[in-house]
Amino acid sequence: MGALVAVEGLDGAGKRTLIEAVVRGLRERGLRVETVAFPRYGRSVHADLAAEALRGRHGDLAASVNAMALLFALDRADAREELAKLVVDNDIVLLDRYVASNVAYNAARTDQSADGEIATWIAELEFGRFELPVPDLQVLLDVPIELAAERARRREELDAARALDAYERDRGLQERTAAVYRVLAESHWHGRWWVHRPHDDPATLAARLSEKISL
Repeated sequence: MGALVAVEGLDGAGKRTLIEAVVRGLRERGLRVETVAFPRYGRSVHADLAAEALRGRHGDLAASVNAMALLFALDRADAREELAKLVVDNDIVLLDRYVASNVAYNAARTDQSADGEIATWIAELEFGRFELPVPDLQVLLDVPIELAAERARRREELDAARALDAYERDRGLQERTAAVYRVLAESHWHGRWWVHRPHDDPATLAARLSEKISL
């Protein structure tokens, strides 16, 4: 049975780049590693509806915090069996975003804390009613807001298909989301958290993960 590890952070934080580097490091150590990125755009109708709403479609759907949170939760719920199989077949499964993303962004949207009503509702929905597995570890990629915003803008310039959505364009939302993420990490919300910063070596993270599953 493998370990389920969620990598969390702002849009533009560099989660994909970090995960790719960590995967290389783990595979060099002979470990079996797979990844899943949430939301599963192009694979999940729920994820695609959420993305479209954030770009102005589907009327006032994006205005509803609970509706958007539910769409992202349903995307993960549909992946539950896939996740269970991946964990059985691999040493480590790395997730690019997971339940904590839903909590961080929607707590920020409602100006609530990490232990507020929306955070409790999302946790009960995803870990409770949808019975999603709780991660063995959550890693917060904690980067300055300015760096994340610049990376997101650069990504948009290089790929027209990755135009910034309503969340990514909202600087205040990103700042509040970063604050919620830090509280989630500090309080070890639903399990252990590690914090990884921009200048930390991905090889060190890979080594720590390798040691963790060897225990």
